Amino acid sequence: MRRSASRKTGQPNSTSSVNSSPADFFRSASSKATSKELERVDNLFYSYANGSSGMIDPEGIETLCLDMEVDHTDVRILMLAWRMKSEKQGYFSLEEWRRGLKALRADTVHKIKKALPELEKEVRRPSTFVEFSSYAFQYCLTEEKQKSIDIESICELLDLVSGTQFRAQVDLFVEYLKAQNDYKVINMDQWMGFYRFCNEISFPDLSNYDPNLAWPLILDNFVEWLEAKQS
Repeated sequence: MRRSASRKTGQPNSTSSVNSSPADFFRSASSKATSKELERVDNLFYSYANGSSGMIDPEGIETLCLDMEVDHTDVRILMLAWRMKSEKQGYFSLEEWRRGLKALRADTVHKIKKALPELEKEVRRPSTFVEFSSYAFQYCLTEEKQKSIDIESICELLDLVSGTQFRAQVDLFVEYLKAQNDYKVINMDQWMGFYRFCNEISFPDLSNYDPNLAWPLILDNFVEWLEAKQS
């Protein structure tokens, strides 16, 4: 019986080894490392996920917060949801989890917690904060076709999202919202208008506020209320 001409007894086929370059070995090692990291990320997800829904639900997020020793009402948890691009309030899908942890370069609870200060620093940058503020409002639209948020919830959201940067403006705007009777809800235009107000208007003297410009009417009313309060 003839042996195959392509093989010689006692000599392994080493063509692939000879032709492999250092770059090939590097790519192979990098691919294995990425695969292992993704496995750790997924395993971490399933340790918090609800077995029925296949998502991390509010209870799972609260457990994650306990493990990170971070209060579940901390604004950085909202920032974490923003980083994941979470679409449903209080829930993380596997895809969102992977996206967020990849951006944070984290595959353990300790690494997620360690990444939070840098995440907050990124979000607080003016160019990023506009996007985050818009996301925070949309994240709270929990009903189908919902376009606005009730005053009580908006007051809590204002304090959470903008309270650190614009304490005086937020406190007075919240006071105004609770005192007035004209508005029962706030929409996105009004929400983002207040953020623009905080950034552009001299406070508390309001010297550069021009009601003839395109401000939401609620801010005109807020300024009138402030001026009456100050006088």
